Amino acid sequence: MTPARLRCVLCGTVHAVGEVETTCPRCGDAGILDVEWDYDAVRWAPSDERSIWRYGALLPVEPGWRRPRAAVGWTPVYSAPELARSLDLRALSIKDDGRNPTASFKDRASAVGATRGLGLGAGTIACASTGNAASSLAGMAADLGLEAVIFVPASAPEAKVAQLAVFGARVLLVEGSYAEAYELCQQAVAAFGFYNRNCAVNPYLVEGKKTCGLEIAEQTKARVPDVVAVAVGDGCTIAGIGKGLSEMKRLGVVDRVPRLLGVQAAGARPIVDAFERGDERLVPGPADTIADSIAVGHPRNAVKALRAVRTSGGAFVAVTDDAISAMVPRLARTTGVFAEPTAAAALAGVEAARRSGWIGSRDEVLAVVTGSGLKDVRGAMRAVAKPTRIAPRLEAVGEALERAREMTG
Repeated sequence: MTPARLRCVLCGTVHAVGEVETTCPRCGDAGILDVEWDYDAVRWAPSDERSIWRYGALLPVEPGWRRPRAAVGWTPVYSAPELARSLDLRALSIKDDGRNPTASFKDRASAVGATRGLGLGAGTIACASTGNAASSLAGMAADLGLEAVIFVPASAPEAKVAQLAVFGARVLLVEGSYAEAYELCQQAVAAFGFYNRNCAVNPYLVEGKKTCGLEIAEQTKARVPDVVAVAVGDGCTIAGIGKGLSEMKRLGVVDRVPRLLGVQAAGARPIVDAFERGDERLVPGPADTIADSIAVGHPRNAVKALRAVRTSGGAFVAVTDDAISAMVPRLARTTGVFAEPTAAAALAGVEAARRSGWIGSRDEVLAVVTGSGLKDVRGAMRAVAKPTRIAPRLEAVGEALERAREMTG
């Protein structure tokens, strides 16, 4: 469906759809646009479609455009009572977006971006990424026959880079930070005319991300959580989820919007700092964390993220790498969900917010697991004991098990 208009989050200038595809011409790259809809004209109702396309009336994709065949979205929500008890919560649930086709939340944005790029006549689509956005774009582009050019920091986890190669993307490992990879991608888009999949500047991609919020509202409408926790890097994800939740309230699906809890790593926390100052001024800082997907020192969508969280009555917190790492096996052993460090950060943030009292013991919380642990096996291995090597003898099995029992008490 065609949105009503685009509005700059900085100067408020309204642009017609088709007049500009990315940022506000008056404000430059900082002039992030928001897609606005005529909600009185939106005709949406639940359907049997079990993917993001059930929300076609709220997505910037025309009905005749070709879409990826992979089923993106409508990921499950699990109850996590054991982990809830250990965190002293009334209830906790997990939305497992690691179940998406390329094992991450980013498939939502990439499916919309690749569909829109192809629909507008693009032959090549590009993005910069710390890993997940890149692999999701590579998969969706392969499905639609688009060429994908991906700019990734050379430090990206091998599993994510392997996905890019398998899907046939043109992978450019940038010997620098994510910020440098992003800037190089922006230059290449301008120079070579690629369709821009970067959520930081393409407002239509955030519309794909909002489908997670739309789903959460539908899936929990009988008992809407008090808090929705999300790991934050550039800020696009939490802004999108907040928008989806707000739209479902506007459409009457739910009667309230949960408080949003944005979680950053202590080594990459510029949005947390802005939140604590009480303003929207972003001071770029370091990006030093094991959670590679939120290792962002210069977030591009901080304004949208801050406004979404503040409007919901929410908050931002920062958590240490040790807390993130410890949460990976803790989540897995209580729910069976294997999360990459970035995804586990959301739950580490829930623990920190509960400890501070911002989350109360009677609160019901939903945490979004944004990516599978198989995306970063090396990161997961840091948090667990090394496997025990034994000789191929039954006696060795008994000895090893006995030692393990002694160590665990």
